[in-house]
Amino acid sequence: MRFCVLGSGSSGNCIYVSSGTTSLLVDAGLSGKETLRRLALAGLDHLSVKAILLTHEHGDHVGALGILHRKLKAAIYANSGTIQGVESSLGEKSLPWQVFSTGFPFQVGDIAVEPFTVCHDGLDPVGFTFTSGDVRIGIVTDIGMVTTVVREKLKNCSALVVEANHDEKMLKDAQRPWALKQRIAGRQGHLANSGAAELVVECAGPKLTKVFLAHLSSDCNEPELAVRTVNDALRGRLFDRVSVALTYADRPSEVWSSLDP
Repeated sequence: MRFCVLGSGSSGNCIYVSSGTTSLLVDAGLSGKETLRRLALAGLDHLSVKAILLTHEHGDHVGALGILHRKLKAAIYANSGTIQGVESSLGEKSLPWQVFSTGFPFQVGDIAVEPFTVCHDGLDPVGFTFTSGDVRIGIVTDIGMVTTVVREKLKNCSALVVEANHDEKMLKDAQRPWALKQRIAGRQGHLANSGAAELVVECAGPKLTKVFLAHLSSDCNEPELAVRTVNDALRGRLFDRVSVALTYADRPSEVWSSLDP
């Protein structure tokens, strides 16, 4: 399997996942033009994308959904809560939805997809795991707190994409409205570096080799601080084989492959 985080942050989110036979996008928050540009920049073929899966209905995750559906002729998968939110916010009433139920696995080509509940202020937000053969990838961004469900679903993964939105002290000291700080730090908000580190350590197993940190705040976090926080937690538990990488708002991440050494 391969994946690439094409963009991650409040300005837009989109992730490419492929088994080699089936390719899909998680979320559609970048513009159509920018999504295609970043796929090409990462050496990925947009014509191979056959489906778009949505985590939740916020604009930075669905803003280009209609455009990408028409450009790629890709099927669209979401749960009923997210569909309701998209139809309300975007005015897209005629999209050909493939409806999944949170907590129930389904297939997209040869990829087994499992959507699971996460804590965020959407109507029915989800994380995903993707499995093909013996390789499993876990993706969880926009999550206010870690639950037992999240921990269980992210175990036995070869690679993870985990939110590391903010440093708690930097958020506290930031020149932001108090209500916004409360939302971000709340149970339905976004995960801090320390929470990401705790989650990664709890889910790290013998297969895990790579962790990508996602949705980093531009003014309440520092990339080096986020990486160091998660790395220190991993080294403290002797998970030296796991490497930590960044994702970016303005460019694609590196492309991860299960065939890499």
